[in-house]
Amino acid sequence: MPLVEVTYAPHVPESTLRALADQLPHLVSLAVECPEEPYDHNLQPGDVEIRFRPLGPFDRSGLDAVIEIRSKWFESRASNRQDRVDELHAALEAATDLEDFGIYLSLPIAAWAQTE
Repeated sequence: MPLVEVTYAPHVPESTLRALADQLPHLVSLAVECPEEPYDHNLQPGDVEIRFRPLGPFDRSGLDAVIEIRSKWFESRASNRQDRVDELHAALEAATDLEDFGIYLSLPIAAWAQTE
């Protein structure tokens, strides 16, 4: 279950943020799928958690948006993480009109539980 945080500049249009909100669950799921956590293309509540926040008055960023993804570490994910993030970047470029953005993929050793 990836956690995704999108930090965006004030000039990013709402339509772009809406497109990101629509596209990110599927595209992030593709980017982090692995044998240990396969993606069945049937997202359920809690499968991908996304939070959006505008840059604050003291934040500094040279990008229109930074997308931070945290997903549990598995060797099969970690071994090609740069390829995964590069493919996700290309897919988001194609699916949205976001132009100047970065993606940070973190794979911590973690555990997750949620109500059924």
